[in-house]
Amino acid sequence: MLELQNLNASYGQAQVLFNVCLTVPRGHMLLIRGLNGAGKSSLLKTVMGLMAQSTGHLFWKGEALHPCSPHERSLKGLGYVAEDRRLFSALTVRQNLEIAIPRQPKLRPNGQPGLQLQEVLDLFPSLANMLARPAAQMSGGEQQMLAIGRTLMTQADLLILDEPCEGISPVLVQAIARALASLKLQGYTFLIAEQNQTLTHLADKVVSLSGGVIQDTAASRTLPKSLQKSLS
Repeated sequence: MLELQNLNASYGQAQVLFNVCLTVPRGHMLLIRGLNGAGKSSLLKTVMGLMAQSTGHLFWKGEALHPCSPHERSLKGLGYVAEDRRLFSALTVRQNLEIAIPRQPKLRPNGQPGLQLQEVLDLFPSLANMLARPAAQMSGGEQQMLAIGRTLMTQADLLILDEPCEGISPVLVQAIARALASLKLQGYTFLIAEQNQTLTHLADKVVSLSGGVIQDTAASRTLPKSLQKSLS
């Protein structure tokens, strides 16, 4: 579904990615693990078209993405949640969600329509109780749920998440993990960068990134028992 071939990226004279090759099949979750400065965020930005200095080949559903702007990539089904979330802080939860609805409804690869507002609220029930609340008055974990929900409202097929569980309360981490597990069971595809091992057991594959160079490692495909119970 998503294929990276010999991807390189730089900030000015400083190269941060070196010949990265990855494939993310449809319906799979790939985790990129590494310390701060390893190049994780730069890799996600490159996939989304936010790195001006990049070379190599990037394909989405067999189509070359390098000629496409970030907006065009979004229209093609790539959904990106940056580490800083980039919410509209003065808008309410409802407004943040509804502003992402595309003008032209899109079908997912399995022929099903994309998620609607109520389905997003079913994934993140706590958001249903704060629809009139400005995003600026939410906790970090609540903002993260809103950011993921807003991306789902764009009808994205691939969710590109940068540290989705970093710096938020354990209770909300579990809520986000349950939501991602549910989405994975529905056939969504994920490319996720994280330092910790919070989502490892949801992943089909984990790769380690160090100094902009990537190495493959194995990952469990077994959901944690707590998530299995919550989804049953």
